Amino acid sequence: MEKRSREQSGQLSRRKFLGASAASALAVIPSKALRAGALAMQDNPGGTDALHSQPSTVTVDIAPSHLANTFSPHRALGTSIDILPYGSVDKLYVEPTIKECLSAGWGPMTYRQNTELQIAAWHWNDRGTWSDPANRSGYFTGSAEPAETLRHSYAYPLPHRGTTRNGGSTHGYSRLTDGNPQTYWKSNPYLTSRFTGEEDSLHPQWVVIDLGTAQGVNAVRIDWGNPYARNYEVQYWTGEDAMDQPVSGAWNTFPGGIVTGGSGGSAMLTLSREPIEARFLRILMTESSNTCSTHGAGDPRNCVGYAIHEVFVGTFDSSVGFVDLVQHSPDQNQTPTYCSSIDPWHSASDLDVHAGDQTGFDLFFTSGVTNQLPAIIPIAMLYGTPEDAAAEIAYLKKRGYPVAYVEMGEEPDGQYAMPEDYGALYLQFAEAIHRLTPEARLGGPIFEGVNEDIKVWPDAAGRTSWLGRFLNYLKSHGRLSDLAFMSFEHYPFGPCEVTWSDLYREPELVSHILDVWREDGLPENVPMLITESNLSWGTDQSFVDMFGALWLADYAGAFLTAGGSGLYYFQFFPEHLSHGCNGEGIFGMSTATADYQVRQHTSQYFAAQLINLEWVKPGGEDHHLYRASCDITDAAGHRLVTVYAVERPDGQWSLLLVNRDQDNAHAVRVIFQDEQAGRNASFSGPVTMVTFGAEQYQWHEDGRNGHADPDGPPLTRTLAGGRESVFGLPKASLTVLRGKVQI
Repeated sequence: MEKRSREQSGQLSRRKFLGASAASALAVIPSKALRAGALAMQDNPGGTDALHSQPSTVTVDIAPSHLANTFSPHRALGTSIDILPYGSVDKLYVEPTIKECLSAGWGPMTYRQNTELQIAAWHWNDRGTWSDPANRSGYFTGSAEPAETLRHSYAYPLPHRGTTRNGGSTHGYSRLTDGNPQTYWKSNPYLTSRFTGEEDSLHPQWVVIDLGTAQGVNAVRIDWGNPYARNYEVQYWTGEDAMDQPVSGAWNTFPGGIVTGGSGGSAMLTLSREPIEARFLRILMTESSNTCSTHGAGDPRNCVGYAIHEVFVGTFDSSVGFVDLVQHSPDQNQTPTYCSSIDPWHSASDLDVHAGDQTGFDLFFTSGVTNQLPAIIPIAMLYGTPEDAAAEIAYLKKRGYPVAYVEMGEEPDGQYAMPEDYGALYLQFAEAIHRLTPEARLGGPIFEGVNEDIKVWPDAAGRTSWLGRFLNYLKSHGRLSDLAFMSFEHYPFGPCEVTWSDLYREPELVSHILDVWREDGLPENVPMLITESNLSWGTDQSFVDMFGALWLADYAGAFLTAGGSGLYYFQFFPEHLSHGCNGEGIFGMSTATADYQVRQHTSQYFAAQLINLEWVKPGGEDHHLYRASCDITDAAGHRLVTVYAVERPDGQWSLLLVNRDQDNAHAVRVIFQDEQAGRNASFSGPVTMVTFGAEQYQWHEDGRNGHADPDGPPLTRTLAGGRESVFGLPKASLTVLRGKVQI
């Protein structure tokens, strides 16, 4: 899994980030009234850091009209599995490992679809039919009929690929600049009028060539395949990065770049009299010849769209001839190209088991990892077919497996798919799925982890919002009801850029992006789900330090407070430590032994336990979440303590407190305030206090042998409540306070 960085942040010294010393576990700190005997000091109250100032106040706004959210843990707090290393599935799916991972308390599961990031077709069932059975090639449809148990599934890299690299794949290569005259890129046939019912000009297809630096260009040679473009334009980009900063410039058509009535073959175009400086060039295609590809006329999908064997870009003059600036190579050293879509045609020989194992659905649903709860299941859409997707969901229904939602595709923004193209595929796939499984609830688009609105090249009306245009496409076709949920990923911080101060930003980042999607036009009744998340898309030691635990708690609390419907932590299974810019880390809660068994838990495992087993009441009952605040700030105005308060179905109030102060413990009183009724309340009777800080966990860097010592568990105590009770929060720690409240 790879993500593209979309923001920059300042650096903090590594010593400061990694070198927080152990903080003493504090219990209740008695005030003068408490010293009179109202509350005794608990065992091991620890140091006196929290006594350096007067106790601060945590205020919980419990006015009924100020309810922030209602959620069920068994719908809102989940985890995920992704593609696994080849040969690891049978080692990971064993009862002791699954039981240990389930002990973190996460509820539902989402199944991540990784083969689309590899630009590959996915055979979720290796039993099925080929459109060209004699050659075991074409378009594959998995069998919807249950037979033998599905334990494994694999990727088939697409042979007509036109993208060198995207938001998920740095493997493989584009056929547009691979130097082989026999290979070719071909666009997705499902984006043509035969399947969309719309003019092809409404779904123009394109390829972009990235020369790396601005260079003088006045000529191109396009070696067309079949079908070829009859009408097309060759354009150059003025501005910043055309692919990752699409609103920072504009496409301009070369003076000689307009072609009508093209006849295919090898087309040599003189684009301008003098070379024009450009880094990015685009071939924009609007009318196809509808002639059949090398795969023949037996399947109409072979005869629609566009195909190009090779692209050459450079300069031409009569004395020197054509000078090609493109590096032609069948690997990542080629001149990079990008494309609007790719034909999912492939053959049995394209199988690549070593690219990873997408767990077979039968193993997934029967192994226990789903907690016997409805799961979120993906279908391959960008590089799949409607028939195959429909068969997949029908198979799950016939097996009787509980499916909560179906995610349509994977990260179309990282694949550079245009919103109207994604919308056209979405409607075709939705129709096919609902034909066999009418009750299936579908959604997406499953964006990469972004913090701001996703922008694309402007359309004819100047609109640049990806989600806004996708929603408009559904609305214009009267199909907005086919969007049962909106999903996206959350990886807020760039790799190698994580600093301690990023903790202060997380609540605003995750709440802001929810506002962005609503502003783009997402209806209020469409729930928002974060179906994959961790603090960055590249691991380092921050994942396994206390930082990772604090971030996870703040993220979960802030997301639910902002109205989010469900979040899914990435990921469920143990992993081997992997090298990052600042030490080793993992996506997950546990490090793995050589044979993929749980070796040791990390800070995020214990944070998950505090969230899932202490803060909320495990199960499917509703919890009511209210806004809470603490008046502790630093000199820059950052809130050092964040608070998330729920009224649990068992009648207890539960507070999740995150002390983000790296250097100081703090003492707090808790007030439950109902301004509308003009009354305050406090914990009464016994209060359960669960603390997780440096006395319970410290990570020790040692390369791939990094480890935690101590390694939990959190400290749990029962304290006395009361109006004057003061609770101590160790520095850089998580705390849950739970008890009855006298209203």
